[in-house]
Amino acid sequence: MVDDSDDPAPDGTQRRNRRAKAKYVQMLQGVANRIRTNILIDLNDLDDWEKAGGDEQYHLVESIEKNAHHYIEIFSRAVDKVLPQPSREPNFKDDVLDIIMTQRSKRNERMQELQGGDEGAQAPPELIFPPALTRRYSLNFKPRIPSGASSERNMKALAVRNVRGEHLGHLITVRGIATRVSDVKPAVQVNAYSCDRCGCEIFQPVTTKQFTPLVECPSSECKTNNTRGQLFLSTRASKFLPFQEVKIQEMADQVPVGHIPRQLTIHCHGDLVRQINPGDVIDCAGIFLPTPYTGFKAIRAGLLTDTYLEAQYVMQHKKAYDDIVLAQPTLKRMNELERTGQLYEYLSRSIAPEIFGHVDVKKALLLQLIGGVTKEVGDGMRIRGDINVCLMGDPGVAKSQLLKYITKVAPRGVYTTGRGSSGVGLTAAVMRDPVTDEMVLEGGALVLADNGMCCIDEFDKMDDGDRTAIHEVMEQQTISISKAGITTTLNARTSILAAANPLYGRYNPRISPVENINLPAALLSRFDVLFLILDTPSRDSDEELARHVTYVHMHNAHPEAPGGVVFSPAEVRQWVARARSYRPTVPNDVSDYMVGAYVRMRQQQKRDEGSKKAFTHTSPRTLLGVLRLSQALARLRFANEVITEDIDEALRLIEVSKASLYADENRRDDHTPSSKIYHLIKTMEASGAAAVGDGTRGELDLRRVRERVLAKGFTADQFEQAIDEYSMLDVWQTTGEGTRLVFIEAGNEDQGMDDDDDF
Repeated sequence: MVDDSDDPAPDGTQRRNRRAKAKYVQMLQGVANRIRTNILIDLNDLDDWEKAGGDEQYHLVESIEKNAHHYIEIFSRAVDKVLPQPSREPNFKDDVLDIIMTQRSKRNERMQELQGGDEGAQAPPELIFPPALTRRYSLNFKPRIPSGASSERNMKALAVRNVRGEHLGHLITVRGIATRVSDVKPAVQVNAYSCDRCGCEIFQPVTTKQFTPLVECPSSECKTNNTRGQLFLSTRASKFLPFQEVKIQEMADQVPVGHIPRQLTIHCHGDLVRQINPGDVIDCAGIFLPTPYTGFKAIRAGLLTDTYLEAQYVMQHKKAYDDIVLAQPTLKRMNELERTGQLYEYLSRSIAPEIFGHVDVKKALLLQLIGGVTKEVGDGMRIRGDINVCLMGDPGVAKSQLLKYITKVAPRGVYTTGRGSSGVGLTAAVMRDPVTDEMVLEGGALVLADNGMCCIDEFDKMDDGDRTAIHEVMEQQTISISKAGITTTLNARTSILAAANPLYGRYNPRISPVENINLPAALLSRFDVLFLILDTPSRDSDEELARHVTYVHMHNAHPEAPGGVVFSPAEVRQWVARARSYRPTVPNDVSDYMVGAYVRMRQQQKRDEGSKKAFTHTSPRTLLGVLRLSQALARLRFANEVITEDIDEALRLIEVSKASLYADENRRDDHTPSSKIYHLIKTMEASGAAAVGDGTRGELDLRRVRERVLAKGFTADQFEQAIDEYSMLDVWQTTGEGTRLVFIEAGNEDQGMDDDDDF
């Protein structure tokens, strides 16, 4: 039975069984050739074999699930029995075990010659060596995967608080988030000793947490001569397995109201070490076992025992972007959608579709997920590619919901609030390790979000001392620590998404924007995009918003999008993974265009400061922010070069982030197409998008203006009408045989605005 169970197809008439048989034969051959060190027995294969005509009377799969620890030993013996001969010669030096076995067999032969060929003078070396020493593999079980409609509760992933005493010894699957992962240490499996009198090697298999080392030689030679040979530990001949202790905690949605999350210890051996990182959401299959307290703890604990999970198989929930493998149908669908040219719109619409509006905010968040290209200069200086975004707005504009959604999409997303986190909790704390009793560093939220996203809500409520801890992370992307004798630098390559309220809770239009925002300039300059979202009453938008909210409440789903394409978070993650594999560069002509745009932004800021409309300071970091946003847009097109349209869109996003600030001044409830087109062209002029090459203020390329206006959904007739209408009002005029659009500048810089208001 055991041999059959190891090779799941006895006579193999069905293709699946044949494939499974080949799978395990190849696995055993790999172990014999010393290519692989792990054998994973898939219980799904065993289940199929039983159903396909194996011996169902044994109920082998159920027996394994209820007594897994015992069956690991049985399966290991079966593997030892059917292990094939190596198909190729080992081309490396023999390891210590090989040398000891050859020495022992030569010594046996010599002894037999001396004793005149006496049979059975000494046992063959296979019987002397414990099997744990000669096995060059570790054996694990992969649990059965429950089918969609199966009612087998024991196969589904359990929460930590649902693991009970009845599961002791069973193979169970537990879901949780890894909070602490210890270092990998060698754990002894077989101790080897050598005797100083008779020269025998003695092996002692270690199965428990504690063991007593052997002192006297138990060999027959020492017993007959009555010489108590002393044993010396031989570390080279002993066998060690890598060991790692992981602590997992319940997911937030599994904790009942008023309870605190439970924890569970997981022990990983062999190939399972280094598979779990802090912050990972995992399903861990393992054997639930008790372990009695030892040492001083036992005296204090009395009759109590601790429990742990002996890991057998680990499944990651959110794979990192680099690990996501795209299936062929997915790639085909991606290429079809890519040809439509609407990918940017579709994907940004798929970010939190339940939330109404905020189109440009969602576009910025999509670009933040994709990120720019991190560069390392030859002398070791790093220029960050991660994009930082700050959402500053009135209460009730769905900032926190957007943050929650982003943590759901990002492979490593950490959500924290300003009041609930200290500077130490964000960066790193020094604490005493309970296992080794040494001082160790415990990573905070920003370290856990390495290569991911860290969302900080209520950013304005943080203490200033704690907020300064973020400064270094946002630009240098490292955390430097000098505490308790530990001086080190930790990586924190994370994008930060912060949400904050203005100074008095709501935005006060009577004081300047800088006073409203109330964040230090050093921190504001580190954000690539700072969105100011004001909640201004407007009949049409309020009505649409109310309809949207009531629809979501009634149907428990978001309304159908006009384009009809909305992706799930998993699909968004696949798109982002593909986009992040590109590393676009900036050609010369585009860099010249960007320089001109930056100079115009600096001039605009100077004018704004004069008119008390200064929003943020335009610094060289702003230029880097535009560059990162345009690289993210190029990645989204799956291109290897940045084009001027990417720069225009990046400039538009930065300009639009301030739009709600001036909305009440400009609009005055005028929603005609001509006015909308005018405001669109005005923002292009302010941001320098579509400007003519020499950068003369107020001159725009009419062809590119037309393309961008039509791309926003306006018709060609509406565009022509708006151009003629505002030409008659002397706001602008067309020159260069209808190829350029020039704003007519009066003595006052805002004359065009005044004309529009009069109109």
